[in-house]
Amino acid sequence: MLEALISGLLQVFTWPTFGLMLIGIAVGFWVGILPGIGGATTLALMLPFIYSMTPVGAFAFLLGMISVTTTTGDIASVLFAVPGEGTAAATVLDGHPMAKMGEAGRALGAVLFSSLVGSIFGALVLALSIPVVRPLVLSFGSPELFTLTIMALSFIGALGGNSVLKGMIMGGFGVLLSMIGMESQSARLRYTFGLTYLWDGLSVVPVVVGLFGIPEVIDLAIKRSSIAETRLQKLSGVIDGVKDTFRHWALTLRCSAIGAVFGILPGIGSGVGQWVVYAHAKQSSRNEEMFGKGAVEGVLGPGAANNSSMAAALIPTVAFGIPGGTAMAVLLGAFHITGLVPGPQMLSKHLALTFSMFWVVVIANIITTSVCLLLVNQIAKITLVRSTLLIPFIVVLIYLGGFTAHNAFADLVVVVAFGFLGALMVWLDWPRPPLVLGLVLGNWAENYLFISTERYGLSWLSRPFVISFLILTLAAILYPLWRKRRGRFIPVTEE
Repeated sequence: MLEALISGLLQVFTWPTFGLMLIGIAVGFWVGILPGIGGATTLALMLPFIYSMTPVGAFAFLLGMISVTTTTGDIASVLFAVPGEGTAAATVLDGHPMAKMGEAGRALGAVLFSSLVGSIFGALVLALSIPVVRPLVLSFGSPELFTLTIMALSFIGALGGNSVLKGMIMGGFGVLLSMIGMESQSARLRYTFGLTYLWDGLSVVPVVVGLFGIPEVIDLAIKRSSIAETRLQKLSGVIDGVKDTFRHWALTLRCSAIGAVFGILPGIGSGVGQWVVYAHAKQSSRNEEMFGKGAVEGVLGPGAANNSSMAAALIPTVAFGIPGGTAMAVLLGAFHITGLVPGPQMLSKHLALTFSMFWVVVIANIITTSVCLLLVNQIAKITLVRSTLLIPFIVVLIYLGGFTAHNAFADLVVVVAFGFLGALMVWLDWPRPPLVLGLVLGNWAENYLFISTERYGLSWLSRPFVISFLILTLAAILYPLWRKRRGRFIPVTEE
C-alpha cells in the first residue's frame, strides 16, 4: 500500500496530469463562486473532454475541478449571502453577518482554512478507511437511512434561533413543501395546482437562493450603504480567521468527522451534513446567542464539513460503485469512459490510481486555499463598495443561480416568491434554516419510511443501527432542553 501511495503521488506530478489538474482547479474556482451552476452540472459538461485522456489525467482534471467548488462556493456565501454551491448555504448564516460587521476577511480566512482542514481529513478517510467502511455501508438499508434522516431532522430545533417552537414550525413547513410534486410510490400529484412545473417538486437551489439572497438585496437597497455596515480602520485580515481555526481546532476536527460520515452515506451527502454540523457547533458553543449574528464557529463548522464530505463521498463511489451524491453519480460516467470498473479492482489492480485521487483532492485544495488566502483581503474589499454598484451584480447572480435549476421562467418566480418570504421572515424574526432542512429531508424520509414498512413491516424497528440512531435522535432533542433548564453553558474542549 505504501508503494501504491507513493506511486499515486508521482503520477499526479507527471505531465500532462498536473497541467490537467490545474485546468480543472481553474474551472472549479469560478464554478464555485457563481451560484446555481453547480459542480455536478459542470462535471457532466466536462465529461466529453476526457475521451483522449489517460485514466489518471482524466480523474486529475475532474476531481481537481469538483474538489474546489465547495471551497470557493463559500466566498459568495460570505460576501453576498448567495450560496455559490447548495452545500454552502449554512455558511451564509454567520459568514454574511461577519461581513456586515466589517470582518469579511476574517470570515473568509476561517472558512477557507477550515475547508482545507476538512478536505485533508476527508482525503485521509478515503485513503485509510475503504476496507473498514465497505461492510458498514453495505449493511445500511432503508430503515437505517430513514432513522438517520429523522436524526438530522431532530436538529431543526437547534436551528430555530431563540425559539425552538418557531424552528419546529418552519421545519414542518419545509417538510410540507417537500411533498409538492409527484408522489414516488403511486405517481399521484400532490399540491401541484395544475402546474406541470411542480410535477418534479420544488428545487432546493432557487428556494435557497431566493430565501437568503433577496432579503440581503432589499436590505442593501433600503440602507443605501455597503455590505459592511461597520467600517474598520484596518480591514480584518485573513490571519485572524486562520487563528480561529486553530483556536477551535477540536470543533473543526469534529465537524470534519461528521461531514465525512454524511459523505460516505449514499444519498445523504453534505447538503444535509452542513445543517447538522451547524446545529452541533451551536449546541457545543459557549456563545450560542451569537449564532446567526456573526459567530466564527458557525463558519468553521460548515466549511470543514462540506469539504470532508465531498472527499469521503468518493469512498462508496470508488470501492462499491455506489455514488455518494449527485456529483459522484456523474463521476461514474468517467469510469465508464476510461474503461474502469468501480469495485475490488480499484483496491487491488488499480490501487495506485485510487491513491492518486486522494492526492489530487489534497493538492487541489492546498493550491486553491493558498491562492484564495493570498487574495482574500482584496476580495473582502468588495464589501466596502457602495450598494448602488453591488445590487445589479448580486441580482444577476441570484437570477442566474435560480434559473439553472430547470432553465425555466418558473424558476425565477420561485426565487422571487421565496425571496419575499425570506424578507418577511427576517422582519418577523422567524428562522430560515429549518425550512431548508425540512425541504431537503422531507421527501427522503417519506421514501425511506415507505420502503422500510413495505419490506420489513414493523420489524425494522429492532435493527441495531436503527435503535442506535433513535437513541442519538432522542439525545439531540433532550440535550438542548436539559442545558437550557440548568441555565448555564457547558464548557467545550477548544476553549
